[in-house]
Amino acid sequence: MRKTGENIAVCLKQGFKDTLEGLISGARNMIGIGVATAAAGIIVGTISLTGIGFVMSEFVEFISGGQVLIMLIFTAILSLILGMGLPTTANYIVVSSLLAPVIVTVGAQSGLIVPLIAVHMFVFYFGILADDTPPVALAAFAAAAISGGDPIKTGIQGFMYDIRTAILPFLFIFNTELLMIGVDTWYHLLTTIVTAIAAMMLFAAATQGFFIAKCRIWEILALLLIAFTLFRPGFWMDQIYPPLESKSASDIFDIAGKMPVDSQIRIRIMGEDIEGREIDKVVMLPLGAAGSGEDRLLEPGLELLIEDGKVIVDNVVFGSTAERQKIDFDYEIASVQVPADRPLRQLFYIPALLLLGLIVMLQRRRRRVDEAVAVQS
Repeated sequence: MRKTGENIAVCLKQGFKDTLEGLISGARNMIGIGVATAAAGIIVGTISLTGIGFVMSEFVEFISGGQVLIMLIFTAILSLILGMGLPTTANYIVVSSLLAPVIVTVGAQSGLIVPLIAVHMFVFYFGILADDTPPVALAAFAAAAISGGDPIKTGIQGFMYDIRTAILPFLFIFNTELLMIGVDTWYHLLTTIVTAIAAMMLFAAATQGFFIAKCRIWEILALLLIAFTLFRPGFWMDQIYPPLESKSASDIFDIAGKMPVDSQIRIRIMGEDIEGREIDKVVMLPLGAAGSGEDRLLEPGLELLIEDGKVIVDNVVFGSTAERQKIDFDYEIASVQVPADRPLRQLFYIPALLLLGLIVMLQRRRRRVDEAVAVQS
């Protein structure tokens, strides 16, 4: 019978051996990740030293030609590129500082006012998605080191799975209710959650080509249409009723005085900056507590003067919201945009759900036929 001391010595020796083998195995697995990180560091260093990141931002603004959707697609691609090989915190800093201002600027020029949280969620989502996007794909290299598979093939397969959710950040921009912005009641929140989950499941079913049964081409297109309608019913309502109507700039004090507490006023400004460029954009300014129109407009730092029938910016308070929105002295308030009185956009859920019911009925019938044929054979 062995002594207790001998058993302890054998266990310690085996433990030391296992630890050494684990360190060696870990070092070998880290070689691929280290090479990928070093290559990504070259890209990040090049962008930082040459300032090409700002050039890329200007390129997106130029190539999109003011089209919001095209701008978002290019921004998503650049977020994937800039996010490669970066840890989470650095990833967020890079994409939010370089690409978020592009969405805000181009969106405002097109009349789309996007909350900053939605913009940051958009660029951060695609920046993080870079961890699973070849050729860098650090997460894929780490997973391949564990599974023993090919890193590039792992990254491609992971990217194909992840890209099916790429519609979600676009919805952060066009349907801010998903970020609980503008949600006032519990049933509004419940409706938003249920429709968003249903739309994501239908989108996944369409991209996989299978719902209750294997989808036909027209069913795939119908499922995509239903998912889009559930995500953004306001798109179809906008085609019938404009979401906003313009009011005369001379009514700005009256409109600001009647708006709810802590609301935002949407104004269109025109002018010329210090570099001689023509400015024509839409901005939103917070109004704060109730009061007169003049006092509420002073809350974001805006002092206005009515002269010859025109509303002119007489002063912009230093460090105010108006200054951060790059409103300058002597700009003209062209108009005030207020929400139009129109039917509920959720009415478009009805035809979408009816179409979904038709697809469910047809596919269930087709599945029963397929099962009957399988049994007979």
